[in-house]
Amino acid sequence: MDLLLQIWGGGLYLLNKVFFALAEGKNEVRKRQLKIIGWIVYILGVPAWVIILALKSDWIAASIEFGGLPAMLFGFYNIYTNTTQPNRSFDRIASLFTIISITLGVGFSIYSHHGIASIHQLLELGVMIGFLLGSYFMAKNRSMGWVFFMLMNISMGTLMLIQQKPILATQQFISLCFVMYGYTMAVRNRMRPLTQPQ
Repeated sequence: MDLLLQIWGGGLYLLNKVFFALAEGKNEVRKRQLKIIGWIVYILGVPAWVIILALKSDWIAASIEFGGLPAMLFGFYNIYTNTTQPNRSFDRIASLFTIISITLGVGFSIYSHHGIASIHQLLELGVMIGFLLGSYFMAKNRSMGWVFFMLMNISMGTLMLIQQKPILATQQFISLCFVMYGYTMAVRNRMRPLTQPQ
């Protein structure tokens, strides 16, 4: 069961980063298609990650995986509707869930572990910040999301190594390569209009 969950969650999250990274630099139609697929596989990977993390009592990381769903749905909605102006109500709901998830996840972890008492919890904090802010900024089509995804991949990869889950650790470090590529392409694409002659 554990191996199946690792392949399911790790595989879909890796595919998400692949599709997002490949979308950078493509024409608008192809970019939109790749990002739609990227958001769908991201959302489908959530249940496996929540189960894996909850079974290890990684409450901060488990709560943010679940709490990040509204930001993922917000990203999917924005790209699917092909809107340039994100829906304000959806934006507020995603922001509210992000704040609630952070508060509940950190609060329950501190309560159950009697404070921040382990390296696991510190890594989970890195995962939390990277995942929630990365997903939120990506939903708003901002390249800063890639930077937070880097923090998430490094933190989660290290946590999975410590917890002897080599498939998920490997997936996180492969994802990091695609995240770095995506960030490089996003920055290059944003600078291109500034460097092209008028």
